[in-house]
Amino acid sequence: MSAVRKPIICCALALISGLHWACSGAYAGEYPPPGSRTGPQNIILLIGDGMGPAHIKAYREYIDDPATPGAEKLAFDPYLVGSLDTDSSDPPGNITDSASSATAYATGVRTIDGALSVDAQNRPLGTVLEHAKALGMATGLVATSDIVHATPAAFASHQLDREQKNDIANQYFDNQHNGMPMVDILLGGGHKYFVRDDRDLVSEFVGKGYSLLRNRPQLINAQGDKLLGLFAREGLDKMWDRNPTTPSLADMARVAVRALSNNARGFFLMVEGSQIDWAAHDNDIVGVISEMQDFDLAVAAMLEFAHDEGNTLVIATADHETGGLSIGSKDSGEDLYFWDVDVIKTFSHTPAKITDEAQASGNLIDAFHDATTLNLTEKERKNLGRVDLANWDKTRRAVSQVINRRSYTGWTTYGHTAVDVNLYAYGPGSESLRGHWENTRLGQRIFQLLK
Repeated sequence: MSAVRKPIICCALALISGLHWACSGAYAGEYPPPGSRTGPQNIILLIGDGMGPAHIKAYREYIDDPATPGAEKLAFDPYLVGSLDTDSSDPPGNITDSASSATAYATGVRTIDGALSVDAQNRPLGTVLEHAKALGMATGLVATSDIVHATPAAFASHQLDREQKNDIANQYFDNQHNGMPMVDILLGGGHKYFVRDDRDLVSEFVGKGYSLLRNRPQLINAQGDKLLGLFAREGLDKMWDRNPTTPSLADMARVAVRALSNNARGFFLMVEGSQIDWAAHDNDIVGVISEMQDFDLAVAAMLEFAHDEGNTLVIATADHETGGLSIGSKDSGEDLYFWDVDVIKTFSHTPAKITDEAQASGNLIDAFHDATTLNLTEKERKNLGRVDLANWDKTRRAVSQVINRRSYTGWTTYGHTAVDVNLYAYGPGSESLRGHWENTRLGQRIFQLLK
């Protein structure tokens, strides 16, 4: 029986018999006995959702100091080891979504778009997080989306339809190991999915000894090694739009590793910069830069932890590219090779925040100028003045279009593209990731490193 098929059958039998989830990855094969691992003590996987090479380049241009020689680097720039394709098991030509891509990383197996750690026949595929838990390791999921969104959900749930978020939240509690939920640390948004008319999962988690965290001060001061942090009804605000009571991705990641480090057998942690993707879906370059900054600071925090700890592997990558971002656009004309990052530098908030403020005040022009020092042309003022503020999406898009034109930022789609994504790694095991791989190779390698 192959190493791929055996765990799938094990998982299916576990579900049929009504047992708590007790088996692991589709690539994992037999579990080694606890304490026999030869890989790194800890593995931290950071995923910049939607982060293609152009998103990285754009943020590098944004942080560059013209007064210094050379370009300033992102935290992960020195640790580029390769690239990954982003294909799913859908028919050729189909482009992956976050569910199938995260499943490739979580299980080492490709699946269809929309599916979370199940195959096309809805048979469950064990995940690296579940495998880590079976080895006695601590586990965590951190995201700036709702924590039941596709990427985190792929590591700790099994669902043919990624939109079944109530069921995903249920699985976070119901899929248990030794009488406890599979995930020790859950930090992100999505409170609405945990407190519902039909079920109060927050009370159930608290009943198992989890600390409930609702704001940044509570997070920073959190004690213990079982944490449920729900900092927004759905997704968190973007970094540039947050109030001081909302944690950053770096805040959440730091607290997660602090809590997870209490486990002498090590930990597995997945950290997602979720809203690079959301901003790129909106063709919002200011939002992209905001969320790239949030992600870069989180990577820096995890690299600092790994450097100090000495036996932690940090992996950073993306699940796919979103938006077909182009640094330069046809609006610049045939003979002008130019991208104006200085336009983006004038903004303190994203178009989403500008739109919220405009709907509250009834004045889009004032809301625009409250967020930037960029002066609108007369034509731009007239165009924005004609926007129907009751339509949130059209208002935000109108603001983004002004910024795209003025900065010469191009986009080819409001969806995903099929380009390869960069792969970065630091720490023990990083050399084994060098090269260009199928996305499943990353999940397979994590399974191997956990043995």
